[in-house]
Amino acid sequence: MNFNEKLNNKIEMVNKALKEYLAPRYPERLYEAMGYSVFAGGKRLRPVLMLSACEAVGGKEEDALPFACAMEMIHTYSLIHDDLPAMDNDDFRRGKPTCHKAFDEALAILAGDGLLTYAFEIMLNTICDRKDMNYAKAARYIAENSGTCGMLVGQVVDVESEGVSIDDKTLMYIHDNKTGGLIKASLVAGAIIGGATEDEIRDFEKIGYNIGIAFQIKDDILDVTSTSEILGKPVFSDEKNNKSTYVTLHGLENAQEDFKTLSEGAVRMIENFGKNGEFLRSYADTLINRIN
Repeated sequence: MNFNEKLNNKIEMVNKALKEYLAPRYPERLYEAMGYSVFAGGKRLRPVLMLSACEAVGGKEEDALPFACAMEMIHTYSLIHDDLPAMDNDDFRRGKPTCHKAFDEALAILAGDGLLTYAFEIMLNTICDRKDMNYAKAARYIAENSGTCGMLVGQVVDVESEGVSIDDKTLMYIHDNKTGGLIKASLVAGAIIGGATEDEIRDFEKIGYNIGIAFQIKDDILDVTSTSEILGKPVFSDEKNNKSTYVTLHGLENAQEDFKTLSEGAVRMIENFGKNGEFLRSYADTLINRIN
């Protein structure tokens, strides 16, 4: 299979499993809201990274699938809450009305809460069923990087930084945690599930840092160079919310150069995994060249 076929197979595998996890049940309205946001057109970037990291260290992607679905639920919950009026107050996500616009604010909050807690239920069930400490270690790493040592604290500092001047150190803290936390967790958890050595885990932490920071820099760049039609969400939203970004602090040209350096550094590290890491290396290349 070529790269696109492999990528589509991974995405299809994740979507099929997500549909099974989110099959409608009582109360139907809650599961409708959860499913609406999960299936609103996401690229499944984090699940694909997790499956690919598992493969890169010699594991089977099927072994990481429940955790990959859990990661997509955690990511989607964060987007639902990020779009709320109290946060970024966005009306569109991926070209569709945001959850609180399609339903209502209360149900959107509850749908986000539901996805977060369901994600940990899925991971805990997998740990209990398979009785493998690698799954427990992977879940712990995901918890750390999605909560008060990762995405959540990045979001807190991001909200508190609106309307005020921040320095580069604070901005990098936000990017490393808010965006980088789940990307790093996806790669490291996948590697742990695949049986990675301690050295390989440290390598994936570095790769995750590079990709996470680069991904957010790219978002900051696209916010001022792209269009709403291409992105599927409003452009200049950072300016609207009076947020400091990598572009506002460093300028567009420097942001583009730093993005290239970080991205290419991640690709070089992935190449150390040889044949098993070929798909992940190609996937990282697509992230470097993305337009939305």
